[in-house]
Amino acid sequence: MDLARYVVEAVLLEGRSYREVARAHGVSKSWVGKVVARFREGGRGALVPRSRAPAHNPHRTPADVEERIVAFRSQLMKAGFDAGAATIHFHLTEAGCEHVPSVSTIWRVLKRHGLVTPEPHKRPRSSWVRFEAALPNERWQSDVTHWRLSDGTQVDILVFLDDHSRLVMAGKAIHVVCARDVLRVFCDAAATWGFPASLLTDNGCVYTAWHRGGANVVETELLARGIAYHHSRPYHPQTCGKVERFHQTLKAYLARQECARDIEVLQAQIDAFVTYYNEVRPHRAKARMTPRAAFEARDKARPTGPMLDVPKGTRVRRDRIDSSGVVTLRCRGRLHHIGVGRAHKHKAVVMLVADLDVRILTEEGEVLRHLTLDPTKNYQSIGSPDVSTMS
Repeated sequence: MDLARYVVEAVLLEGRSYREVARAHGVSKSWVGKVVARFREGGRGALVPRSRAPAHNPHRTPADVEERIVAFRSQLMKAGFDAGAATIHFHLTEAGCEHVPSVSTIWRVLKRHGLVTPEPHKRPRSSWVRFEAALPNERWQSDVTHWRLSDGTQVDILVFLDDHSRLVMAGKAIHVVCARDVLRVFCDAAATWGFPASLLTDNGCVYTAWHRGGANVVETELLARGIAYHHSRPYHPQTCGKVERFHQTLKAYLARQECARDIEVLQAQIDAFVTYYNEVRPHRAKARMTPRAAFEARDKARPTGPMLDVPKGTRVRRDRIDSSGVVTLRCRGRLHHIGVGRAHKHKAVVMLVADLDVRILTEEGEVLRHLTLDPTKNYQSIGSPDVSTMS
């Protein structure tokens, strides 16, 4: 039994005084009198705790502004765009609304109208390990995702995205992406935005052939242009998290469009969204700037690596010299240890392997060793006769 009901019964049924009941329960005599009066006026229902909210709140968001907030939410959701409180705040400002509520107020309006879907608790921000390139074109990310046409045919969507500004450099729908498609789209994007200083991708076959013992056209072109190439850790998509997150946003948009009947219609849908994403939609990670504005706000990075000639059929391998000054290489099914020298320990190197001809270079292009591999020896000592270094 709650305290209010007990107090009422003690006074009215047991005939105890207000003072006695108040003293027994550590409450004021006036409160006891107030509870009894409420009961006499409205019965047991009047004892239910009442809301302390004011009957009228002069600071509440006006009804017409709430209607505009709900309308913007509906329009953005129907179009497949982001419809969060921050985005609605941006659109209200752009529309010239006289009284634009804060982002937190807009969120409360959405919640009051039942338009906010509760999400599970996420990892705290303090646990994030965040990386962002300091300049536009310092690093591009690329990945391939999949989508289905109306007849069930699966197509690939190839995306290049700038790590600093989040600008989408290219988004192309292709029936089945191959390495030459990646190179073509990359060069077309670079013709518009400039070549990046580095490229980050996963270990997909359309990007790299290191696991097959060779180099594909993408790796060869990057080496020839002095563009650094980085791979994500296997089974760790978070490394390429920015382009992965864009795929999620793009698919949310495509899911709200009429299912494309062919790849040309799908490409038109992708182009429309990329234009909106780059030039209209403010990005939370860029202080609510659009990606295009963030890209144009700073000077652009450029390729700074050495331009290496990689003949056709050359295998490209990236490695790091161990603490004893040795790097390993598997050739013809046999593992070989090649001495480079303790002076170079822990250096990252690029190995260009053409049959038994091996060149070991730093990432800056300095030749550390050029030798003809002896397939009969496990260890290629520094004292072994090397061929003349590259000119």
